[in-house]
Amino acid sequence: MIPLLHDFRGERVLVFGGGRVGYRKARRFAREADVLVVATGFADELESLSEDETDERSGGVSLVKAAIDPADAETWLDDAAPALVVAATDDAALNEAIERAARERGTLVNRTDESGGRDAGSVVVPATARDGDVVVAVGTGGRSPAVSRELRRRIEPVVAGAETVTAVTADLRDDLKRREISATKRRNAVRAVVESDAVWEAESEKRAREEAERIVERVLGT
Repeated sequence: MIPLLHDFRGERVLVFGGGRVGYRKARRFAREADVLVVATGFADELESLSEDETDERSGGVSLVKAAIDPADAETWLDDAAPALVVAATDDAALNEAIERAARERGTLVNRTDESGGRDAGSVVVPATARDGDVVVAVGTGGRSPAVSRELRRRIEPVVAGAETVTAVTADLRDDLKRREISATKRRNAVRAVVESDAVWEAESEKRAREEAERIVERVLGT
């Protein structure tokens, strides 16, 4: 499987299943997408999630209480027109029908009751370590979520602060271009900043920028 990052803003994710697994999937995708959860009942966390206010960058969660027959899966997909379908019920036959309907429509599908050996076109939702817009995804091909979670735990301290360093270096690159510094010197300067422990460990973005400026001037010899 090849990992990709997908922007779900303005798109819909259809989740079948209102238990803990359905809640985790809905919470993840509600960061961007409009999430529709269909189930006969909902975990308390899902009820709370659907009531949360969302900001301009987020989607939201809507709950529809309904009994779903495998024969109804196609109708739900046609009506919702989702970018992604999540089959997270405790009924294997229903999950299979949902998956089949999604594949027939060329819709991405994540089936939560399977691990490993997935068909082409399947989606595995990875564990992620995030700091602002910086995200690191960890996956095991769906075979061991526990390993993914442990790797995420180990990676999170490394990712902490990455958003600040990213902001500093993005502005730095723009500034060096405006100064018409050569591409080679720009790369050397940015690399030196990114590799600096002092920048990563700065107690504020202001201090990180000050340290980055010192490094750049030293690299450029000015």
